Amino acid sequence: MAGVQRVKQVARRVLEARTPPLDPLVDATRRVEALQGEQISGTHPRRNRGLEKAAQLQLALTYRELVAAGRPLPSFADAEMQFYSQTGEDGIIQLILAATGTQTRRTVEICAGDGIECNSANLIVNHGWTGLLIDGGDEILTHGKRFYEDGAQTWYWPPVLKQAWVTRDTINAIVTDAGFAGDIDLLSIDLDGVDYWVWDALDCVRSRVVVIEFQAGLGPDVSLTVPYSDSFQWVKGTQYAGASLAAMIKLGKRKGYRFVGTNLYGFNAFFVRDDLAVEALPEADPREAFFHAAPAHAASGMDDLLALDWVEV
Repeated sequence: MAGVQRVKQVARRVLEARTPPLDPLVDATRRVEALQGEQISGTHPRRNRGLEKAAQLQLALTYRELVAAGRPLPSFADAEMQFYSQTGEDGIIQLILAATGTQTRRTVEICAGDGIECNSANLIVNHGWTGLLIDGGDEILTHGKRFYEDGAQTWYWPPVLKQAWVTRDTINAIVTDAGFAGDIDLLSIDLDGVDYWVWDALDCVRSRVVVIEFQAGLGPDVSLTVPYSDSFQWVKGTQYAGASLAAMIKLGKRKGYRFVGTNLYGFNAFFVRDDLAVEALPEADPREAFFHAAPAHAASGMDDLLALDWVEV
């Protein structure tokens, strides 16, 4: 704390003397003050922390007791909770991992945005996981780097943050060069584009659980994906991206995974390795992914979407 006060005192003297501004020093002071405020209030300006770590651990223990007793787990809709994920994926991941168990506590996330709002952050921040977070944008190395280096739980061993444009020809090298080949506990893919092709190509990791985005606008039955292109970019506001749920389920089966459900709004599908938690997490009916109004609405324009260029897989 004495060091913090010293930084503040020096910064104030600089400003009061009206000397030329020392931007790095002023910025550092503001960062320290902001972090102090977050520590006191227990909040982060961009995220909803939700349950504290102790409460999350208690909930995971409850899930494990249900599994051990052979009793049904809550539905994914009831389990949804948002700590750092885009919607309720954090809660679903917690439920799934309670059933499958963990082996390495390692996560790989492909297209993690700024590395803060993603499916791995809660595991890294609140549960001590190691992670590889990859994204093509520069926010992974600006916002993400600062967030983890400043974090009380992550400053000593922050996740590996990698800025890279992912293709099916480069993904294995990117993961391997970062030291994450082999067994991991969570793989998350959200490319807004060639997700199917990248998961198909990725063979350097063996994950217990996979979360992957799918295109709800194609409904539950057709098995389609966008054609592969190294330079594919989703046009915001359109539905021409990704692959249908049926395509992802088919690919998952070929890679040794079963489909166990989706998030409530119907854009992330969850898969579990076939040898894990078979009774606790049975194979789900893909039609149940469209009961909520959001995915049902997305699929209502299916006829127009099918007129675009898709590849049957």
